Order: sequence, then C-alpha cells, then structure tokens
Amino acid sequence: MVDKRTQEWSGCPVRFGMSQFGDKWSFLIIRDLMFKGRKYYHEFMEAGEGISTNILASRLVDLERNGIIDKRTDRIKKSKFVYCLTEKGIELMPMMLAMIDWAEKYDADTEVPAGFIESLRKDPEALRRDLLNDLQQ
Repeated sequence: MVDKRTQEWSGCPVRFGMSQFGDKWSFLIIRDLMFKGRKYYHEFMEAGEGISTNILASRLVDLERNGIIDKRTDRIKKSKFVYCLTEKGIELMPMMLAMIDWAEKYDADTEVPAGFIESLRKDPEALRRDLLNDLQQ
C-alpha cells in the first residue's frame, strides 16, 4: 500500500531541502561554519545559542550523513575533530545570504553587521567570493 502523504510530497524541493538541513539548529551550525569561522564542537557549544550537547551531536551527525558537512581529525591535536562545509554545504551560501538579507529587512532586533549587509547589497558576488576564499583557507 502506498502512503498517500509520501506520494503527495514526492518531488517537493522545499521538503527535500528541509530533509537535508533540517531545523533551526542545523541552520545555525551551517551559519557558524560559513560566516563565523567556527569549526570545533566546543565553538558551536559556546556560540551563545543555548544548544544542548545531545542536539548538537545529533545535528552534526545528520549534516554529515546528508553530505552538508565533513568531520575530520584535527591535524595538530589528533584527539579533536574539525568540521567543515562540503561543496554541497557551500552551495547553500546564496540561500543563506538571501535569508540574512530578508531577516535584516524585517527583524527589528537584527544583529547583522552594517558593513556585511552593505557589502551584500552593493556587490553580492564580491562578498560571495570573499566568503568562499575564507572557507578555503
């Protein structure tokens, strides 16, 4: 028997996207990797968002399983792991930038730095190139 709910959702790009990067915590991890230079477990914990250790661990596993992030052993301290975005994760940048732009317009309490939003609106391609350069270092 075919589940009618599954059949109705088949092929929906929004559903697929949400199945890949999930909930708000996953977006915040992607944000931290993409824009804030965070790459260690403890840095995600100390980001000020109040994520619990079990949720963080679960989201990191999900993002890795879905090919959004990669987990590697730290070259210097072999007992630590470093997280980074994969190519699939990096390709979320236009969507993340669009979300930041939208939120800056409609969130009275936004914390988007003025220089960042100005760069995004003035020359989004240059900003993307700079961000990509930062991710590749």
